Amino acid sequence: MSTKIKNSYPWVVVGLLWVVALLNYMDRQMLSTMQEAIKADISELNKAEAFGALMAVFLWIYGIVSPFAGIIADKVSRRWLVIVSLFVWSAVTFLMGYATTFDELYWLRAIMGVSEALYIPSGLSLIADWHTGKSRSFAVGIHMTGLYMGQAVGGFGATVASALSWQTTFHGFGIIGIAYALLLIFVLKDNPVQRAQEKRERSGQPKGRIFQGLGVVLSTWSFWILLFYFAAPSLPGWAIRNWLPTLFQQSLGITMEVAGPLSTITIAASSFVGVLAGGLLSDRWVQRNIRGRVYTSAIGLAMTIPALMLLGLGHQLLTVVAAGIFFGVGYGMFDANNMPILCQIIPSRYRATAYGLMNMTGVFAGAAVTQVLGKWSDNGELGLGFALLAAVVLTALMLQLVTLRPTTDNAE
Repeated sequence: MSTKIKNSYPWVVVGLLWVVALLNYMDRQMLSTMQEAIKADISELNKAEAFGALMAVFLWIYGIVSPFAGIIADKVSRRWLVIVSLFVWSAVTFLMGYATTFDELYWLRAIMGVSEALYIPSGLSLIADWHTGKSRSFAVGIHMTGLYMGQAVGGFGATVASALSWQTTFHGFGIIGIAYALLLIFVLKDNPVQRAQEKRERSGQPKGRIFQGLGVVLSTWSFWILLFYFAAPSLPGWAIRNWLPTLFQQSLGITMEVAGPLSTITIAASSFVGVLAGGLLSDRWVQRNIRGRVYTSAIGLAMTIPALMLLGLGHQLLTVVAAGIFFGVGYGMFDANNMPILCQIIPSRYRATAYGLMNMTGVFAGAAVTQVLGKWSDNGELGLGFALLAAVVLTALMLQLVTLRPTTDNAE
């Protein structure tokens, strides 16, 4: 590999994983926006609580598998975990087009939770392996825009389903993911220097201690602060992903064909701005103040608090869309700095394990709020539920500012 290619390959990795991130969120998001079309063929989904259970099973399985996915990603090739997980969840997406009962969708959604859980710890750790210091938050931020773009594209699921069918939509995007997984076999690579260093560090440790990294992570007190700080905003984060199209439909009195794209594009476009701005600001601020990443993330979370109030209680198009934009920018700034802040307190050989634990906690919180909001939606109180989540975010923000004090930007 030439020097020029070596210097640019870290950004090639970000570009390759950006597409994986897009497919990751697009495939899971489509179901929420195509629910009206699917209801016509699967009658059980006519109750919002049943739909909430369908969304929640993905989150519960995703959460349970996440810490094990992180442990595996710290032990084996991260590139292969990315490739295998993409292939499996794309195959599941393809098969969902053949589902004819609620139970079939339920079990396929559960399998998707297993396969997608393997991606985030390995993907973000792979980016952190290739990017250190000055470019880490920006690189993670660019990757996160892929997640938001996938959320936005998934918002068109209802539009595509109305033009073709929901079965064809699942089939088409499943085939795209399978093809891309095969392409990654030839172009995606682990960082050989980083992997060699991790192998040397593990060689001096007792063999057979699979859960050693878990013990190291859980014995780091600042990780527990970060764990709560990550989990609390996950409540509104997952609520936005799974219920915002329904909230827009109810609050604004519009059809799901309009509410789906409007809600997901609003959040995705503003989050796109937020992760890029948050990544750049964090990378520069940390050069002058080691808490720069923490402060950047805190600014983002503070923005989501009034946004949640307006999203939940607003009924005017301008008010609700403006609140969505404000939430997206703030959440993007928060999202871009989670892995970089983790890198400040956890060594590289345990980062996937640590992020897997964070993912599990955040997703469990998301599964709970998804199911609860399903019941609130049936009672016509979905907006109030969104507004109350602002108090949870405020608690996390205060705890983070008072207690999280890293001493280095790259723990070893």
